[in-house]
Amino acid sequence: MKNIKNAMDSLNKKIGGPSRNLPIPFDEFIQILSKEPLVVIRNIFQIFHDMVKNYVDEEIDEHAEDPETINYTYYDCTRLFVQGSDNPFMADRLFANRLVKQVEDIKRGTQQNKIYIYEGPHGCGKSTFLNNFLNKFEEYANTKEGRRFETVWRLDKKLFTDPPKHEAVQFYKKLCHLLEIPQDNQVLLNQEEETFRTTENYIEIPCPSHDNPLLMIPKKYRRDFFDILFKNDEFKWKLFTDKEFEWIFNDRPCTICSSISLALLNTLKHPSEVFKMLYARPYRFNRRLGQGIGVFNPGDKPIKQHILRNEPIQKKINALFKDTEEIEYIYSRYAKTNNGIYALMDVKGHNSERLIELHNIISEGIHKVEDIEETVNSLLIAIMNPEDKKNIEDLQSFSDRIEYIPIPYILDINTEVEIYRNIFGKYIDEHFLPRVLHNFARIIISTRLNVESKAMQDWIGDAKKYELYCDVNLQLLKMEIYTGHIPTWLSEDDRNRFTAARRKRIIKEGAEEGRQGFSGRDSIKIFNDFFSLFARDGGLINMSNLCDFFTKTHKGLGESIPKGFLESLLHMYNYTILQEVKESLFYFNKEQIAKDLQNYMFAINFEMGASATCNYTGDKLQISEDLFKSIEVRLLGSKADNEKREKFRKTTQKEYASKTLTKEIMIENKPVIETELYLNLHQQYEHHIKETVLEPFLDNDNFRRAIKDFGTEDFKSYDEKIKNDVTFLIDNLCTKYRYKKKGAKEVCIYTVDNKLAEKFKNP
Repeated sequence: MKNIKNAMDSLNKKIGGPSRNLPIPFDEFIQILSKEPLVVIRNIFQIFHDMVKNYVDEEIDEHAEDPETINYTYYDCTRLFVQGSDNPFMADRLFANRLVKQVEDIKRGTQQNKIYIYEGPHGCGKSTFLNNFLNKFEEYANTKEGRRFETVWRLDKKLFTDPPKHEAVQFYKKLCHLLEIPQDNQVLLNQEEETFRTTENYIEIPCPSHDNPLLMIPKKYRRDFFDILFKNDEFKWKLFTDKEFEWIFNDRPCTICSSISLALLNTLKHPSEVFKMLYARPYRFNRRLGQGIGVFNPGDKPIKQHILRNEPIQKKINALFKDTEEIEYIYSRYAKTNNGIYALMDVKGHNSERLIELHNIISEGIHKVEDIEETVNSLLIAIMNPEDKKNIEDLQSFSDRIEYIPIPYILDINTEVEIYRNIFGKYIDEHFLPRVLHNFARIIISTRLNVESKAMQDWIGDAKKYELYCDVNLQLLKMEIYTGHIPTWLSEDDRNRFTAARRKRIIKEGAEEGRQGFSGRDSIKIFNDFFSLFARDGGLINMSNLCDFFTKTHKGLGESIPKGFLESLLHMYNYTILQEVKESLFYFNKEQIAKDLQNYMFAINFEMGASATCNYTGDKLQISEDLFKSIEVRLLGSKADNEKREKFRKTTQKEYASKTLTKEIMIENKPVIETELYLNLHQQYEHHIKETVLEPFLDNDNFRRAIKDFGTEDFKSYDEKIKNDVTFLIDNLCTKYRYKKKGAKEVCIYTVDNKLAEKFKNP
């Protein structure tokens, strides 16, 4: 029994009571306004923005220092679409950037007279997106951070009750009792008494349109009111100048609230008495009840009752205001979602009719309810399949009122992989060699991209120059751009030509892609077949498995992949792992490199045959062709001929004499190792050393066998040099590139057996 009591006490404490939803007087509401103006002065469009910003985590722009950056940022939408969701929606980088831009535009005030339609093909996750989005909006809007206030009137009955009439009611009731009048004949008197019962001192009338209480301040006085209320600071400046706050000065309260306010003023004669009856309470959103969030499916039949009434409230209003018919408490179903979200799940069936009904509302922002004009300020959202556009083609005047936001199939390889992890478990990575899982995603996405890309062609020109690690259609490069990554294998010239204008064109093309190829459902099924076939205990899925699956096991799937893409993908994979192996085997001798470069920069200023002591290293140098060549082959590569080396030497000497020595060292007092020339030479030196790092091991059978025997007793039999090199290589692959020891061994043997160093010797 004690445990039951403790459990119930804990539950009751966590659930709490209704106190946080109780109306507060207008003057207390103004106190909250003065302390938290950005919370109180928010319409549905501003809270839509704040909700997205609250749940979306913005990561660092990888190219923030790039002068050509377009702020194509990685936004982590996990808390918005994944956490707490039964059916997660994975937003790729392209869609996340579109969504954030949309909410920024809406906040800036471009939301007027529009409906936002999220359009995408079957299987792209539109319904999942909207459901998760609305659930998160409801959650946020009902928290302290997301709360908004709506108007509630509390009309004090004592100020309206006619005492003589009330006493007459009591007198006639007693008289009936004394005269033993039958109970049935007292019905009218009982009803009259019920209207003026004293157990409740006020009548509560909520605004059916959920208007912000600040709208009860007459329009022409609001600017002066805020001017007096707020001190001259940044917020006040934004309030009076930013378009996003125009609504607080321009919007009118609903007809019912306007009528109540006017009737009260006529009765009470003083505005202060009217504001005493004005209250504010948090606007509670409840999708299931259609309160603040209304969601309609194509099969939901339109309700027959278009006009809604509340007879008990109307009766009380009539009793208070003596049946003057000044206040008619009627409203439409749109009022329930006013200052909220009205959403259509697929524009077809009955939802086509609903969208057409929204035409006048979107155009004018007004809906007619009998003789009353009802203002509608809702966020109107719909989702649509491309083929359903025909349902609204006849409404040409409607076209400029619609803003389409594409939701194509996933085009970001990282997001596609996250979908597999989410469905099949994060453990799937353990069954793949590094990069193979992402290459599966690349194959899937290749079917979704357009084969021809004008933006890519204008940028790169002839794609054949990258044929060793990119496909002829440049899809592999485009996928990297979509993930926010600029590949290192691009030439310096192409990197320089990758301007902001070109980047915007490429990203813009993403909105037109992802409408064909393998759908989201298709890719999950294909991955399940692939994983079930090749995942096995002790083995790692490699590129051979991947290629065989699409070319031999399921040839039909391979027909959907662009021609030559698989071969190019394999080339890119080979190039990437070769760089990883080289980087892992490379031992960076900082001291020796620094000494070589300083000696070279000093020596090029002397004639052949001269002897000199380097000012920077103290080494005694015999100036000769052999001295220059030994360093220049590391700067220019072993293929550089005498003419190329001599030209490089003269150019370097000219820069050293005109800038490095005379300006940076003598005037700016820079150490030689901090000069621009030294740093450029250092980068070239390091690059060419890495290019040749594998050469001593390519034809060394002992090296290959040592890799295969690594981790076994046989490995101890090799000489110390090979053991150290192999251990150094395997350890670096594991620490730098997240290989397991088994995978590191496999990729090293693959690199040696396929002679990748020779294939990419002169890329």
